[in-house]
Amino acid sequence: MESSSSSSSSSSSSSTFYVSHFDYLILFFLRPLLAISFVLSLILLGWFLAWKLVLVHVPLVQEIFGLRKKHTKPKPPTRGRLSRVYNSIDAQNSTSQ
Repeated sequence: MESSSSSSSSSSSSSTFYVSHFDYLILFFLRPLLAISFVLSLILLGWFLAWKLVLVHVPLVQEIFGLRKKHTKPKPPTRGRLSRVYNSIDAQNSTSQ
């Protein structure tokens, strides 16, 4: 009995786990790179959806990014009381000369 139990313990102690260089490459380089790229892709996807669904319709964002041109109407030459007063004075001056 003793010999069988000692042989099993010696076989378990003789089997060691060897880590290759490829395993270190995956552990320290590839996995963090994949994790960072996954997080960045989620952030970019969220930003893209927010941009397409919400932010494009906000007037302040449209103005900042130049998405909407400001439409300015040309002002009419006779738009208010003062222009009518000055026009009537000009008309009186031109008739008196």
